[in-house]
Amino acid sequence: MSREDILALFGRREAAWKARDARALAESHAINGIVISPTGGVLEGRDEIQRVYEIWFSAFPDLTFTSDDLLVDGSRAMQVASVCGTHSGDFFGVPSTGRKVSFACALVISVENGEITHERRILDFTGVLVQVGVLKAKPR
Repeated sequence: MSREDILALFGRREAAWKARDARALAESHAINGIVISPTGGVLEGRDEIQRVYEIWFSAFPDLTFTSDDLLVDGSRAMQVASVCGTHSGDFFGVPSTGRKVSFACALVISVENGEITHERRILDFTGVLVQVGVLKAKPR
C-alpha cells in the first residue's frame, strides 16, 4: 500500500467522523480487524468495532474527532487527535450527565489491503470518567 492510499483511507475516516457514521468507520477496518481500547477492551471483528463507535456516538451525539497529527511509515500510521463532546446518553452504564468532555488520544494503526488490521487506542479514560463525574479527582 502506498502512502497516498493510506492518506486516502484517513481522509475517508475523517469524513465518517464528521458524519458520526459508525458503519463507515467500522468498514475502514478489516472484517477480522482488532482494536485494543481502554473503553471497549479487545475488540475482534468489524461488528464489535462498530458497536463501540455506536456507543460513543449515542453517548456523545455532538462528538468531534479532530486529527492533530498523522504520521505514516510504511504500512503503519500514528494519529494524534482531540476528541470533544457532551455526555448526553448512556456511556458504558453511566447515565447522561450533560457534562462536556475533552481529551487527547493517539491511535497506532497497521494497514493491509486498504483496511485497518490492528489499532491500539491510547487515551486517558480515567480523565473522561472524571469529566463526566463518575470519578472524583483528588484535590492537590
